[in-house]
Amino acid sequence: MAVFARRAEQSRLGGVGQARNSMDRAAYLLLNRLDQEGPMGVKALAAGMGIDSSTVTRQVAPLVDSGLVSRATHPEDGRAVVLQLSERGHARLEEVRTSRRALMALVTEQWSEEERTAFTTLLTRFNASLCDITASLPPAGPTS
Repeated sequence: MAVFARRAEQSRLGGVGQARNSMDRAAYLLLNRLDQEGPMGVKALAAGMGIDSSTVTRQVAPLVDSGLVSRATHPEDGRAVVLQLSERGHARLEEVRTSRRALMALVTEQWSEEERTAFTTLLTRFNASLCDITASLPPAGPTS
């Protein structure tokens, strides 16, 4: 498991071409969530990612500064802020996704279609089971 986790981390940072190693994990996850779920507030984004709002606020700041994420006023509550993926953010996310897909294609190019399908099915099942189990565990408390 430790070797798998290390290799997965390396591939996360990887990719091929110019986008290789060009986006950190937090930025990728935030951009991906905004792309998948659409515009949302900091609290909703934090809840969906399982982290606290202050962490999201800190991680989003450089994405806003670089033009990958934009802030807008909530349409129903003018006091609230909604974060959304900008056109530039969408283009950048697609560039990184394409690079990572190319890396995965290289990794699995010697695999049969059946092997790729089995791997995808089992990895999806593994991730869902891990998510279910971790969601049911009590929050970790301070250690003594």
